[in-house]
Amino acid sequence: MKAILNLVPRPWLINLSLWFRPIIRLYFKGIRFTDPIDGSSYRKFLPYGYQNIRPNALCPGTLSLERHRLLWLYLQFKTNFLTDTLKVLHIAPEQVFYKKFKSFTNWDYTTTDLYSPLADIKADICALPFEDETYDLILCNHVLEHIPDDRKAMRELYRILKKGGTLIAQVPLEEGRLKSFEDDSITDKKKRTEIFGQYDHVRLYGMDYYQRLESIGFQTEAVDFLKELSEEEIVRYALPKKEDIPVARK
Repeated sequence: MKAILNLVPRPWLINLSLWFRPIIRLYFKGIRFTDPIDGSSYRKFLPYGYQNIRPNALCPGTLSLERHRLLWLYLQFKTNFLTDTLKVLHIAPEQVFYKKFKSFTNWDYTTTDLYSPLADIKADICALPFEDETYDLILCNHVLEHIPDDRKAMRELYRILKKGGTLIAQVPLEEGRLKSFEDDSITDKKKRTEIFGQYDHVRLYGMDYYQRLESIGFQTEAVDFLKELSEEEIVRYALPKKEDIPVARK
């Protein structure tokens, strides 16, 4: 067990940990941390990261990260999305949400991705096979930083979103950076990790991320939901120290 746990911080071992999840959940059972997505509690969360290893980031039972837990709390307490009758598209579906969202009888829920085995429809985000104005809600989290032509992907998301619909598209974003940085000449995986934070990222987003979305036609809002939570809740749910939720509406 210890040999496996010592390796868990490496992101590629998440798939391996799935086999041991029931054992790991039991091993880490406690009361210090809680995953709000399923209400399970643990004595500690696991470290996680590519460049900078973050302590208490990865829930050993659900494999949720800080951003997943923050998004869930936002959806639960600040929106009606979880209870409304909606047509929902989930791009690159996160494993931690997949079964839960699939079980919602009030959602007409579709998943899509080019490679994911969780995808109902295999598709390129830059050429989505859906009719105009199809979806009430689109979830597209930590996807756009992988896409060379992110504005083309944004146009597709705008096209298939209903008028009055909502896109939630979290990305790694440096709030102190005004302009996003991208350089197609950087192809070395180690260099990409060093500069962009992960080997398969093609840009580092700055605050102009919202302007990119607005240039397509979206109305955007950076929701600081963390400020509505107590320090005790932020610690108990192991949430990020600072992260806004980017909400874009058509």
